[in-house]
Amino acid sequence: MKKYINLLKFSVLCLVIVFLYGFAAHRNAKKFNDSVEVIFENGENLFISYETVNKLLIQKLEAYHNQSKENINLNNLEGFLKRNEMIENAEIFLTLSGELGAIITQRTPVLRVANETETYYYDKLGTKMPLSDNYSARVPITTDTITVDGENDMIVLSNTIRNDEFLRKQIIGIDQINGGKSNQFELKTRIGDQKIIFGDLSRTEEKIAKLKVFYQKIMLDSTISDYKTINLKFYNQIVCEK
Repeated sequence: MKKYINLLKFSVLCLVIVFLYGFAAHRNAKKFNDSVEVIFENGENLFISYETVNKLLIQKLEAYHNQSKENINLNNLEGFLKRNEMIENAEIFLTLSGELGAIITQRTPVLRVANETETYYYDKLGTKMPLSDNYSARVPITTDTITVDGENDMIVLSNTIRNDEFLRKQIIGIDQINGGKSNQFELKTRIGDQKIIFGDLSRTEEKIAKLKVFYQKIMLDSTISDYKTINLKFYNQIVCEK
């Protein structure tokens, strides 16, 4: 008899646990937590703040007030955030506790355009993005009005500079030179104030390798300030002007 009583107690306890779990799950489904956990995937929140993302989401979530969290359209929220000019990608998720989470990928600027009519960045994908009140990116500047034909090459060259540690530290400006069958470029340097005649984007790797060897030599000789122009357009040689 005692054995059956213990079994009955155990069964009742299991039923109570199942009931409490179901009740908690039901309450959790109805619970709407408007706090947002924001994670920036590509490092610090340089161009858009945690507070801004949080505010944007909470503003959008007002439409779901007093509704079950399962009714939240996560794709709609992601699309809403992606329309922000500082955001490259957004992933929205809900935790089991009912909290909303956002994984944000900011745009990565590679070039700043500052001409007579407008000022903006190009990001690594070639998309225009506005300047930020929070942060000024250390990227090459061009004062040119970018032509439709030259835009793609300008972005490719800017990404090449960004992805190379030496060029990233040394190149502060890019100019597009008109004339010729292909887009021609000149680069401005941080140290020495030289003009580097880069030409078109053919043989890019060779030109960069030559430039690095040349800079190594003139740095050792302490003659960097002697040169005004460095021409990389010729095969297997560098032509300089003092």
